[in-house]
Amino acid sequence: MNPPATPRRALVCVPTYDERENVEAITRAILEATPDVDVLVIDDNSPDGTGEIADAIAAREPRVNVLHRPGKEGLGKAYLAGFSWALARGYALVLEMDADFSHNPGYLPEMLATAQRADVVLGSRNVKGGGTVNWGIGRKLLSRGGSFYARTILGLPVRDLTGGFKCFHREVLEAIDLQSVQCSGYAFQIELTYRAMKKGFRVVEVPIVFEDRRVGRSKMSRRIVLEAIAKVWSIRRSRFPGTT
Repeated sequence: MNPPATPRRALVCVPTYDERENVEAITRAILEATPDVDVLVIDDNSPDGTGEIADAIAAREPRVNVLHRPGKEGLGKAYLAGFSWALARGYALVLEMDADFSHNPGYLPEMLATAQRADVVLGSRNVKGGGTVNWGIGRKLLSRGGSFYARTILGLPVRDLTGGFKCFHREVLEAIDLQSVQCSGYAFQIELTYRAMKKGFRVVEVPIVFEDRRVGRSKMSRRIVLEAIAKVWSIRRSRFPGTT
């Protein structure tokens, strides 16, 4: 009888849409920061050719993979596709991060180390040592106020519920039941953390400094954040599989 296969270490999921100016640099930075981690670029049929650039990177770098999707369906849908891809291929840890350097790949080693004592590791702007760069007062108030509102309504101690720089143990994603995830935009981040904690998993926040994208236009807007906040009550009322 053959011994069971050893789970692969970790996969970083990076969704892209019109990120041709960033995709090669962010991929290289991830590979350099984490020598034993693979990368999955999830491209939503970017009209600027991001997917083709990612394919060229994958052709010369065995640690890089590309998942092509037919069109843009929202950040949450892209991540869910990446998570399913990772679980099907036996990765023990699955991470998510932005392609635009707002999430610094230099934090990845600390997040992976913290995963030894946590089920979910969340890169947090709102704990001691964390913060933001090049944000106006209005955006800071909107972000912090949104997280405060969400954690108050949902009864969670997490200080950065809308953060999208995370590391999950595969058992968390399996327990959440990805097919039943309801939210897609920034509320997707709130829903996943909420459901993980309702399942009894331990979430640990580590400080990060969030920096506005280096190249291109930000896809985050006040409308998107307010939309996510409005979804909080829907998340609270939902009866997710296996939660109380």
